[in-house]
Amino acid sequence: MRQIDKIYIDGAFVTPHGEEWFELFNPATEAVIGQVRLADEEDARRAIAAARRAFPQFSRTRTAERIALLERMHDAVQAREDDLFEAIVEEYGAPVSRARWMAKYAADVLAEVVKVLRTYDFTRRAGSADVVMQPLGVAGLITPWNSNAGFICGKLAAALAAGCTAVVKPSEMSAIQTQIVTEALHDAGLPAGVFNIITGRGETVGAEISAHPDVAKISFTGSTAVGKTILRTGAETLKRVTLELGGKSPMLVLDDADFAEAVPLALQAGYMNSGQACIAGTRILVPQSRLAEFEERVRDEAARVQAGDPRDPATQIGPMVSRKQWERVQRYIRIGVDEGARLLAGGEGRPEGLKSGWFVRPTVFSGVSNDMTIAREEIFGPVLSIIAYRDTEEAIAIANDTSYGLQAYVVSSDAARARAVAARIDAGRVLVNTLAHEPAAPFGGFKQSGIGREYGTFGLEAFMEPKSILGVNRESSASA
Repeated sequence: MRQIDKIYIDGAFVTPHGEEWFELFNPATEAVIGQVRLADEEDARRAIAAARRAFPQFSRTRTAERIALLERMHDAVQAREDDLFEAIVEEYGAPVSRARWMAKYAADVLAEVVKVLRTYDFTRRAGSADVVMQPLGVAGLITPWNSNAGFICGKLAAALAAGCTAVVKPSEMSAIQTQIVTEALHDAGLPAGVFNIITGRGETVGAEISAHPDVAKISFTGSTAVGKTILRTGAETLKRVTLELGGKSPMLVLDDADFAEAVPLALQAGYMNSGQACIAGTRILVPQSRLAEFEERVRDEAARVQAGDPRDPATQIGPMVSRKQWERVQRYIRIGVDEGARLLAGGEGRPEGLKSGWFVRPTVFSGVSNDMTIAREEIFGPVLSIIAYRDTEEAIAIANDTSYGLQAYVVSSDAARARAVAARIDAGRVLVNTLAHEPAAPFGGFKQSGIGREYGTFGLEAFMEPKSILGVNRESSASA
């Protein structure tokens, strides 16, 4: 059994001031696989102080220096890919196909930020003024458990590229992954205090980071409820805040779609990351005139979706991350039945043949109206709702009738028509006939799915403030 008894502050692995031990589980077996000693408020204050001391010098580093630093980080994280892969499967329960992508992604996000930094102009001209993009200060980065390593590396890369120093608070449920990433980043040889990683609870460490006056910026990925708390807390010191929160993404299947392609795409969008994804396409909007055809194909396709042992290459859906999450998903399935939705696939309990592990049956409801609980609230599990619509206008209205607006999907055989529909959907990203990710494009949400954007130049500038300098002519500015 693994014991993690160190956090990372000021360039060193140190024993936390906090004394609470938190158990780590393998969600596929429900077995305890380790313990992590959690940081507390005092540890958060030490980490913030270290980042603040490091900021003045680090903020003045040249772009070339930060590129070299990020490249070392990339190489170090990439060298630990196999270790990270094993941890993602064991600790999170991701199926091996997904886990390999997640392990690679942790290094890939660092390389993507290097691409942005190579061409980014920190000084530009606006009329008679020079506009200089200046790093904000100490950044507090709070990350979730559903893609732990990727979120740590992605947020940290953008913060450091901008010239900020950082304090990272990852989820306590992902401590093994965090340890591997921290060791890799330590091996990259960054200056002491530039980054600090402290695993602890949100209500203690997260709250301290959100409230501390020496933290200038918060970047948080997680639930909308927690995001609102962070926003309220940060308002006291007017922190700059980026929030990537929940979603209830619509998958609009237009009436001209090829269902042989649309149905598999819809299930993949809904079941991605075992359903534990804020961007999952959990509301499938289908034309009423073709509903019976769609339902028949969904029954057949869903029956082929394998949920179970994450180490089986055929598995598409692994376990929920915790017993609490499993119980949450089971409750929503019961609510769907009680509200009158029809089960096309799945339902309560574990998949057939599985007696233990936090596994959920891949579930699809039909006969769902958009005012039902299962259509309004984020379930964060492999539970999908089919909602029928009369015409395109109603489909767009249903898609936008949600408090969320993170991502949406449109499927059509007519690309121009699909693009026109996509333009009318209130979401930070709309994917047309694809599930592809574009790391150069901004990512974030409308409405209660968040504030601000990550990735590309938008993500970099989220850690900076523009400063206008007047009275300097172009020649003297260039010579400086």
